[in-house]
Amino acid sequence: MSSVAVLTQESFNEHRSGLLPEQVKAAVAGPSGAEDEDSLPTYKDAFPPLPEKPLPEGVQETGNAWTSKIKPLKSSAITQVFHVPLEERKYKDINQFGEGDQAKVCLDIMHKTGAHLELSMAKDQGLSIMVSGKHDAVMKARKEIVSRLQTQASATVAIPKEHHRFVIGKSGEKLQELELKTATKIQIPRPEDPSNLIKISGTKEGLEKAKHEILLISAEQDKRAVERMNIEKVYHPFITGAYSKLVGELMQETGARINVPPPSVNKTEIVITGEKEQVALAMVKIKKIYEEKKKNATTIAVEVKKSQHKYVIGPKGNTLQEILDRTGVSVEIPPLDSSSETVILRGEPDRLGQALTEVYAKANSYTVSSVSAPSWLHRFIIGKKGQNLAKITQQMPKVHIEFTEGEDKITLEGPTKDVQIVQGQIEAVVTDLVSRMDYTEISVDPKFHRHLIGKGGANINRIKEHHKVSVRIPPDNEKSNLIRIEGDPQGVQEAKKELLELASRMENERTKDMIIEQRFHRAIIGQKGEKVKEIRDKFPEVIINFPDPMQKSDIVQLRGPRTEVEKLEMPVCMRLHIFNHFHTEYLTAKPNLVTVTGRPEQVDEAIDHLLNLEEEYLSDVVENEAKMAYMKPSGSTASSMEEPRGPSKGFVVREAPWATGNEKAPDMSSSEEFPSFGAPVTNARSSPWGPKRF
Repeated sequence: MSSVAVLTQESFNEHRSGLLPEQVKAAVAGPSGAEDEDSLPTYKDAFPPLPEKPLPEGVQETGNAWTSKIKPLKSSAITQVFHVPLEERKYKDINQFGEGDQAKVCLDIMHKTGAHLELSMAKDQGLSIMVSGKHDAVMKARKEIVSRLQTQASATVAIPKEHHRFVIGKSGEKLQELELKTATKIQIPRPEDPSNLIKISGTKEGLEKAKHEILLISAEQDKRAVERMNIEKVYHPFITGAYSKLVGELMQETGARINVPPPSVNKTEIVITGEKEQVALAMVKIKKIYEEKKKNATTIAVEVKKSQHKYVIGPKGNTLQEILDRTGVSVEIPPLDSSSETVILRGEPDRLGQALTEVYAKANSYTVSSVSAPSWLHRFIIGKKGQNLAKITQQMPKVHIEFTEGEDKITLEGPTKDVQIVQGQIEAVVTDLVSRMDYTEISVDPKFHRHLIGKGGANINRIKEHHKVSVRIPPDNEKSNLIRIEGDPQGVQEAKKELLELASRMENERTKDMIIEQRFHRAIIGQKGEKVKEIRDKFPEVIINFPDPMQKSDIVQLRGPRTEVEKLEMPVCMRLHIFNHFHTEYLTAKPNLVTVTGRPEQVDEAIDHLLNLEEEYLSDVVENEAKMAYMKPSGSTASSMEEPRGPSKGFVVREAPWATGNEKAPDMSSSEEFPSFGAPVTNARSSPWGPKRF
């Protein structure tokens, strides 16, 4: 980390006396002073002439002020990836990843800045955010991400009061640029405030970058000596020392201010400011440390699993600082985005062994273990809103527990002893759940799923509460026919039986549209629905729907179990073919076709009666035709038969005995002369439809 040296007025005057005349003049002029005349452009430089005529072939055009300033076009859209470590995440609930407050914040950032954000979870539970868009939008989005998704820290940096305006810049542009660049919030004291402390708030990485940039600005404006030394980045830890102790001692000894770029800033330049003698002394000491380490230090490379690198680094890099403090050896870890597993140790040969031992100890101080648990039990282990899991994590906060969907295991990661304790607790929970819980799956056609759920979930909620089980019916977009039931073994079986019965009933359900003239609907329904109520009481599983009278529809809908609907089908329609003669005599419908409508028993009785009428009619027709043939006189014509004969004389026969003799014709009304062949039938019961047909 960087340290701060406070500039006093005395040191400032001493430093200024040692500056070159050109530096003093530039310092006095400041950014708002008049520029030196030699630096002003000439008219020809400011307004270069255009070429008068095209050049001949083969002659190359020399560059001028117009062509030299033309730069290739670049894409206006950029993409940057920001990583938020787990310990610095503001929203750490993994169950709400992609939703909740974190999702709302991301949407708000995209809306405010116009940049596009994509979030992903790293294996170490850190948050990776890819931001794409225009440069300004990406920078604004980065600042919003840091301030709203990352925990904030604060620090102060002291620079001379007169340097504050250079940090602010013209109209605050420099300050805004610096805040965007470092994703921090920088508060500079007002002019009337005598304090020279600038407060910075943001992430640890942002604080280091902002402090470094502010000190650079101050160093540029400082009237003292400013020197820059290019030192290889790998030797910076030896100059700063563990916890920046060494660089602090150097600044105290020399009185110079030494600004070493933090590890997160990929720069090799170390800036030293102060009095000329102090700066020179500091440069000598830094150069001595660098040359000594470069000469004596050796390196060894070891392979450490990528998943164990974070244990070597430690929270906020503390473990690396501990190793450097105890052994004087610097440990170099590959970047997070690198797939390399090689860790490099750099230091004195006789100290490398101890450092290597500590690296392995830190890497193995944490362990990864797993517990076998059926995936369907995971949510019971977690508990409602994570209550069960919270009891374990509160006792062992260093243990990370990971549930992977679809896998029959639970992954544990953390200190070895803690992991063993948590593993025992989870195994006990799994054993208990397996002993008293069961699950089953049933197959039901997706078209019946909504009927199983019921209106507002009434059916499925009743089954859940009654049998104390959990039922998962797949959503429509999954197009799955598997329904999963979990819970107490007995409850699971009972719920399974009930759901299968409901499904079977629905599969056997039938819907039939009956055509009944609307004028008969009121007669079927009855006064105040009495008749249709009788039908519904007799067939409670069948739903009868009559159309609205305003619709003028003849369709009556029946819905229910197939067998019950068939019993209730009304009206029953049967079609009979009869002779044209009978149909012409009695009916006026279509030829040879009679439709009988009514209740089944009444339809059968009506059909019998119609068939009996048919038989009587046909027998009368045959008998009349025979009589007409017998009574027709020979040689007579149709015209003679149709002639009027006058009053009827009764029953007349030819060549009768009484026609030629003196005998009297018999009296047809006399029972003596025409006695009956049998006694009259009394109490004869006749059917209203005529004789019964067998």
